[in-house]
Amino acid sequence: MNEMIFLPAVEMAEGIRTKSISPIELVEAHLEQIGELNPQLNAFVHLDAEGARRAARASEAAIIKGEMLGTLHGVPVSIKSSLEVAHLRCESGTRLRAGYVPAQDAPLVARLRAAGAIVLGVTNTPELLMAWETDNLLYGRTNNPWDFDRTTGGSSGGEAAAIAAGMSAGGVGSDGGGSIRVPAHFSGICGLKPTPGRIPATGHYPVSAGPFASIGVVGPMARTVADLKVLFEVMQGPDVGDTCAAPVPLRWPSEEETRNLTIGYFEDDGRTPVTAETRAAVQTAAGCLLRAGFQVERFRPEGLEEARQLWWKYFVVAGGMLLRPMFEGRESDLSPILKDFLQLSSSEPALTADTLLDAWIKRDLLRARFFAQMQRYPILLCPAAAIPAFRHRERSWQVDSKTVQYLDAWSYTEFFNVLGNPAAVVPVGHSSEGLPIGVQIVGRPWDEERVLAVAAALEKESGAWRIPACVRRHG
Repeated sequence: MNEMIFLPAVEMAEGIRTKSISPIELVEAHLEQIGELNPQLNAFVHLDAEGARRAARASEAAIIKGEMLGTLHGVPVSIKSSLEVAHLRCESGTRLRAGYVPAQDAPLVARLRAAGAIVLGVTNTPELLMAWETDNLLYGRTNNPWDFDRTTGGSSGGEAAAIAAGMSAGGVGSDGGGSIRVPAHFSGICGLKPTPGRIPATGHYPVSAGPFASIGVVGPMARTVADLKVLFEVMQGPDVGDTCAAPVPLRWPSEEETRNLTIGYFEDDGRTPVTAETRAAVQTAAGCLLRAGFQVERFRPEGLEEARQLWWKYFVVAGGMLLRPMFEGRESDLSPILKDFLQLSSSEPALTADTLLDAWIKRDLLRARFFAQMQRYPILLCPAAAIPAFRHRERSWQVDSKTVQYLDAWSYTEFFNVLGNPAAVVPVGHSSEGLPIGVQIVGRPWDEERVLAVAAALEKESGAWRIPACVRRHG
């Protein structure tokens, strides 16, 4: 195993600029890692090896010519296969889109290429992204690089596995109910769910429209917070195709401004228990930030249960209503995971104009109350999920003598989709079985910069990132 592939992306870029790293050698090292590990992990579903090699040669030529280089010049990245990448499959894990190949890049992919990034390929998802594990009838399941018998999460599970295993330096996922943050937590990497519209969702499928425009986003995933930051800087900014877009400038806080933030933390939401090790990870994170000079206070905001219930209407009920008609007459094309989701959705009363309008108004009123609480606590610290990575197809777990059901385990991320908060996950600890445990850092809308600043301070104090166990054994 070439240790170069586990350098942070920012160090890869610096090495390329100073000519201590060749982009050609860097791409070849990643392709070799993909060749060795992808058969076990099943993270990539469409690899563009020759295209990556051509881009690497062009990157090397630009360096020799002394051309101006972008911030990600020569850095190999991957993209979730629900985002359009020119000439690569964008199938979102469903037979309904089997073989679909877009002719052009989504805006955020074009921005990554303009910064010099080299796209290696696209990564696996559950069918139409509606699950917290990654499996589908097109490509099968993605395995966790910490334990092949466990999931890497969903719906950005292939992306998380690729980055954690050193098959990609960083990349892009999407998140409507934890789909960036849960895989990051399960895989021991970092992920950022931005405010809707901060990074354009143009070119994503399913399309970010209707109820999903207010809860679904695209965002960066990487092994370090510094890498999240540079990916965010490159991808952020309005695009006419994203109806939530706003021209919000980058506003990085000074160290003094960051340290003056008051952080409120809670270990559980009062409804869904978390494992003792998850609780300990949140307490560890709170202690780390206290040592780093922050004011940290125990605080559980009001309105979490109402947020969970509203998210359920937006994502589960509305999602089922939108997806069921697509499979009429094609029920055999439904993956088991999506079939489970649609059955769960159909058990709920369908939304009407009145109930959707009621949910919409309740959401806006709840946001106002919630953000008022964040005047005192502009940063919240809490679990990313109730449990670490679970075994494939598990659907319930015993935590503190209580049964935690599948959808309840991710409520800690779902809150902040319906509320529209930016949130990052940073690895902080590990379970007794050696599985990574991440902690979630939540900010106010359009305040990604402060979220990332606090995430960087936590990462510096906790230093929990490791090469995954299965990758170490394989290497």
